Amino acid sequence: MTQRHAPLKPLWVCTADLLNWPCENAKVELVADYKHDRRNLAVDLAALMRQATDDLARLYSKPPDPAEMHIRFIGWLRSVRNV
Repeated sequence: MTQRHAPLKPLWVCTADLLNWPCENAKVELVADYKHDRRNLAVDLAALMRQATDDLARLYSKPPDPAEMHIRFIGWLRSVRNV
């Protein structure tokens, strides 16, 4: 499970396209990697969201908005069709 569109920490941008991670391509890769284990994808993304929130809060004077972080890391999962 090597992702081409991986997060560059602690900035949490995509290493391939420098968009906020997970970018659209990272989402496609993640869904493919967790194709038979959607629940663990959600659990892993929640842990990454926490890590990203902590990192970004240390980097910037204003901490990231929790609702935006949820949408960015987890909110998109509901729109993914079951494979």
